Amino acid sequence: MSHSSPTLSAVQTRTDSWRELRPWHTNAGLLLLGLGMIAYTRQLVSEYDHYTIGFSGCSAAHLILYIGAVFIFLLKPSNVDRFTFPILLAVAIACRLVVLFPDPELSSDVYRYAWDGVVQHAHISPYRYVPGSPALAFLRAPNYDLFNNMNRRDYAHTIYPPVAQILFYLITWISPSVTFMKMAMVLFEGLTLIGLIHFLRHLGFRREWTLLYAWFPMLIWEIGSSGHLDSAVMAFLVFALLSRYRRQPVLTGLFLGLAVLTKFYPLVLFPALYQRGDWKMPATMAALAAFTYSLYLSAGRLVFGFLGGYVQEEGIGNGTRYFLLEFAQHRRGLHHLSNTAYTLFAGLILLALTIWAWRVASSPQSSRPPQSLAPTPPAAFLAPALGLGLALMLLFSPHYPWYVAWLVPFLILMPSLTLFTYIGGLFYLCTTSIAVGSGPKQYLLNQILYSAVAIAFIIELALRRLPQTRAFFLRLPSSRSL
Repeated sequence: MSHSSPTLSAVQTRTDSWRELRPWHTNAGLLLLGLGMIAYTRQLVSEYDHYTIGFSGCSAAHLILYIGAVFIFLLKPSNVDRFTFPILLAVAIACRLVVLFPDPELSSDVYRYAWDGVVQHAHISPYRYVPGSPALAFLRAPNYDLFNNMNRRDYAHTIYPPVAQILFYLITWISPSVTFMKMAMVLFEGLTLIGLIHFLRHLGFRREWTLLYAWFPMLIWEIGSSGHLDSAVMAFLVFALLSRYRRQPVLTGLFLGLAVLTKFYPLVLFPALYQRGDWKMPATMAALAAFTYSLYLSAGRLVFGFLGGYVQEEGIGNGTRYFLLEFAQHRRGLHHLSNTAYTLFAGLILLALTIWAWRVASSPQSSRPPQSLAPTPPAAFLAPALGLGLALMLLFSPHYPWYVAWLVPFLILMPSLTLFTYIGGLFYLCTTSIAVGSGPKQYLLNQILYSAVAIAFIIELALRRLPQTRAFFLRLPSSRSL
């Protein structure tokens, strides 16, 4: 016993020392890491013109700093004061201001957003003509920067649904510039942050948990720098989730409909947000779709834009897009597995998750009215919602990181090592030299990504079951207490 006492004493001393940490220690650590994130955001902008450490070097540094900040917060989430959230918010805003004004270099989609708005202000449907059409030649000179930097300008009609087009019209009504379009997308991030703060308050958690969203590096790159429309999708989606928690079916249908009619893929969340026996939510979505599409019906079938061409261009029609299909075809005896078989497999996966979502929606617990400090049953729909969203992305295997940006809010509402590995891994790998979109290099990228996700999933399952680490997961917002 005499030999073990010093060891126990040392452990107790270290524990007491950790408990004596004050909020200013947390603030100081977050501030130092935040300054590092701002510095590497400035480095990202400099990489546009002059190679130093490359985009992969910047993304790796951003992820490391982000993980460090999350680690500091998760170890002792109660160790905060009134200065912590302003520090988080100031760093998040500073990083986005750094990338807001330089021209986007990683994607040119934002030029099409502004162009579609300009076309509408000329009283022409954005679905009717490709940008390179002679009918739009009179718009090129006053908007040369937009036209000159657009992708697919000579053969692709716009692909964006009607709510997206309404947003483009309203934003360009104020200013038809790429900088203002990017600013609008950053402001949508602000709405997302507000929605998350309200949701956390209902669940009984501190607003500082929004660190997991506000500092996420991919959002700084893909929203702040590239101005992707997915920012609006995130805002609408968060308010749809919040409305579902509050049991407000009309608002749930309205916000989910706005998300779907901005980019189609949030439609997969319908089974999770639907409350059995309630007709108001689907009716609201249907009415919104009918109204917004009616505004552009003068274009006829062209109202669906480049959707069909995109399906072929991205390999969705023939199955070359799907990593899991290609992976199966590399296995002995499965070389001739068809895209139809894979589509059936994906449909069965989503059907199983849909049944799970409907069972959760029809359970007695899920019908209880939400209370500000109640346990999680009123928010039980979040688990199938995340399952449906993550399954769709894994089955779809997008080649661009901003396609999974809409899943980032789930990191705050249902923190998951698996989800973080998928989003963060895709973000980093897409900044490396193997991110070519197709071929052996892209297959290697997906092999690395999906292997990491599988390992993270196994680790997370183990950690949530082991008595030694189970207490750590009780600190997360998805738990019953904090």
